[in-house]
Parts: sequence; structure tokens; C-alpha cells
Amino acid sequence: MGTAPYYVQYRLPYPDALLADLADRSGIKGRARLLDLACGPGRLTLALARHFREVWAVDLEPEMIEAAKTEAARLETTNILWSIGYAEELDAPAAAFDLVSIGDAFHRLDQPRVASCAFRWLKPGQYIAILGSYSILGGREPWQRIVIDVLGRWSGGLSPTTGATSSQQNKGDPKLHGQELIKAGFVDVATHSFFETHEWTLDSIVGFLYSTSVCSLAVLGTNAGPFEAEIRSALLEHDPVGLYRERIQWGYTIGRKPI
Repeated sequence: MGTAPYYVQYRLPYPDALLADLADRSGIKGRARLLDLACGPGRLTLALARHFREVWAVDLEPEMIEAAKTEAARLETTNILWSIGYAEELDAPAAAFDLVSIGDAFHRLDQPRVASCAFRWLKPGQYIAILGSYSILGGREPWQRIVIDVLGRWSGGLSPTTGATSSQQNKGDPKLHGQELIKAGFVDVATHSFFETHEWTLDSIVGFLYSTSVCSLAVLGTNAGPFEAEIRSALLEHDPVGLYRERIQWGYTIGRKPI
């Protein structure tokens, strides 16, 4: 099994306050066309689709696109054109989109190339928005440190300070996102943050971990069972109730293509 089923079930939805703020700042309501890059199973695509007459969504993994199509059918959302491929290699017309969005994926892309392509794909005066969150593997709660320590022993390559790999940590910095957008020609570049409290269970923590690239079932292989047992045991030793609270920081970096 890949990451898609876990991603659909255990990744948290983007906060309503963040999405409403993005819609207001970018003026997307009633616009013609959205392009969502590295869309995964459509978590952001489907949240924004109601604002647009047409949506293009692309992801490299067929499993993610299939999961997205299934969720779109469940929600009876019919205005999305799904495609499989590299975001950097998308054959899209110039000046065709009112918003280019990227959710929790900019760190995995060729950032200068994607920013440059997005600049070309957008209509003059329209926006790019890069969304993300700091959750579990980037947190500071004592229980999160336990998760990171256990994960480090089983998967390796994690930063001792943030839990992310060093390359992910650097490329995922919203300030760097803004710098890439400015270099590509975007103006009015800014980052906006939102905070939301969430209570995790043992099952949802494990499910979230299986949705990530650093400890998917494919990465862990035969170590998945022992890894999960150790995570559960360590967390229950920390808090036998089995509920783990986190104040999650969400945010987005936005930039406008000049007129």
C-alpha cells in the first residue's frame, strides 16, 4: 500500500480561516481557472474548486490522482481536469490561470523553475499561493520529540532540531518561498500565518506518519510493524490517555504577477 490512502484519511484539512483569507486577498471567487500543482489526493484542489469554473490539477503519482478522482466523485465535484506528470513539465498555455496553488509540496519541486513557469502561466495581475503547515515532525511538544526520536532510529536522516531532513528543512522555509517568487518576478510577496489546535490519537499519529515520504510503508518495509509498536508504546508511556495536543502553525506565501 502507498501513501495515498493514509494521506486522504489522516492529513488535516486546510483551516477555513486560511482558505477564506487566501480567497479574499487573491480575489479568486468566481474566477475562470485554477492550476493546482503537485496536488496529491486533491486536499487543496477540492477545497478551492468551488471558486473556479475550471480547475487543472497535476501530480506525479498515479495513486494520488486516483485517490483525488475518487474523492471528487464522492463530493460531486466535476470541474477538475486531473493529469499525471511533473509540475515542472506541464504543458500549459501562457496567461491562462487566475491562481496557481501549491499545497505542502513546494519543497519537493524545482522551485526556481516552478516559480518561473507559474509566472508565465498566470494572467497579469493574478496570484501564486504556496500553502503549508508545521505538523508533528516539525513540532516542539514533548510528545512530538518522542515521535521524532523513534522515527530517527527507524528511518534515519532526520534533523535533530526540527524532525525534517536538512534539505526539506531548508527548502520548506516560507521566507525562501518568498525569495524564489521575488526572483521569478512576482510582487507584493507576503507570508500569512494561522494557528489551530488539534488533538491527535495514537491511530491518527501513526496514520499521518505512514502518509509521509520519510516513513511510508514502502520506506519502512518489514520494519513497519516494530516501528509502529515502538511509537505506540513510547507515546503511551508519555501519556497513557492516548490523546496528544498540538498547536499547529499553518500559512501561505502569496505573490502577484504585475500587470
